[in-house]
Amino acid sequence: MPDPPRTRPPIPADTAAAGHTVHRLAHNDPVNDLALLLSPEGRALLDEVRDTEPARELAVATRLRRDHPAELVSAALGQARLRQRAAAKFGAEDAGRMFFTPNGVEQSTRASVAAYRAGRLRELGVTSVADLCCGIGGDAIALARAGIRVLAVDRDPVTAATARANAEALGLAGLIEVREADVTEVDTAGYDAVFVDPARRGGRGRVFDPEAYSPPLSWAVGAALAAPRAALKIAPGIPHEVVPAAAEAEWISDGGDVKEAVLWFGTGAPGAVRATLLPGPRTLLGRGLPDPAVRPVGRYLYEPDGAVIRAHLVAEVAEEVGGGLLDPTIAYVTADEPRPTPYATGYEITDRLPFNVKKLKALLREREVGTLTVKKRGSAVEPEELRRKVRPQGPNAATVFLTRVAGAPTMLIGRPLR
Repeated sequence: MPDPPRTRPPIPADTAAAGHTVHRLAHNDPVNDLALLLSPEGRALLDEVRDTEPARELAVATRLRRDHPAELVSAALGQARLRQRAAAKFGAEDAGRMFFTPNGVEQSTRASVAAYRAGRLRELGVTSVADLCCGIGGDAIALARAGIRVLAVDRDPVTAATARANAEALGLAGLIEVREADVTEVDTAGYDAVFVDPARRGGRGRVFDPEAYSPPLSWAVGAALAAPRAALKIAPGIPHEVVPAAAEAEWISDGGDVKEAVLWFGTGAPGAVRATLLPGPRTLLGRGLPDPAVRPVGRYLYEPDGAVIRAHLVAEVAEEVGGGLLDPTIAYVTADEPRPTPYATGYEITDRLPFNVKKLKALLREREVGTLTVKKRGSAVEPEELRRKVRPQGPNAATVFLTRVAGAPTMLIGRPLR
């Protein structure tokens, strides 16, 4: 069957020009046909298919196509799927009103993280922001809700149109101006701050070299230094040595998952390092402490939050709990006393074994452990592989750490501190 005629000129499948979302779009793909969805008929259909379960899609589509164009029905059902996926990031209420692209759902900032950043900019006295590489508008929405006027810029036409639709859908169009443009050509003079979220995906997947971002990190830093204040969202795995001396570096986690790093400019704290944990927020400031000493295994083990580890602030946690490292290359802290800290999860260690699956299996059988949590750091063994081999059974629970102690493969068994 021949492809249906295109109703608009094609957009390049892999757009790598500076300052916009890398976006793949099949132009006969109804999921992305925003114009259809914004029509009165499209909006009504979106309401009708809002809670459609995947197993019922075919039956619902067949019924709706009796009264609506097939392209519109497919677009509405596809958008319903995207909204369901987006609820984890934006919350069900906002996601149910917003418009998404597949890449937009995947690459958008989680609403809680965006709100935290917007709040910090507001605390710095910022009242207007140029949001460069705005994507579908998630960060612009958070900024506007903090009372900040936003210029949201993205070069991709579908992405920019989606951001504009989202500003209108959430009643924020009065604070958000969306502009389809190359961010490197946008004049940001007159704005209190710039926020840059470079594209970190290319035609071959995730990009790890900051200079391969779109736009490159060096351009983003230049834009930041030219503004009174700035925030640059970057990958949390960025090497510390490429962080500019003029920037304050912050790593952010939400619910224990590391989400991003942010380079802040104009905060009055160049060179500072912090780890922020959401919800909260709870922020651990770096104090330039030397690496903790390696010491024997104590009764308690602390697993620092991922943002703490990425920020290289394990020493600050070790000092807080009065502990040291199990191994110089492993970010597990051991101590003799229970000292709860919001920056690490504490465990009481009940057993220490050299790595031996048979001995672990016998110990778990003796303790009647049926719920086994496996954590690893410095071990090549996969948790699921270990569970399959030991086959835990029983009413009790335990946590096993596969790690190294003074270089030797070791298993530590314990339970979370209450």
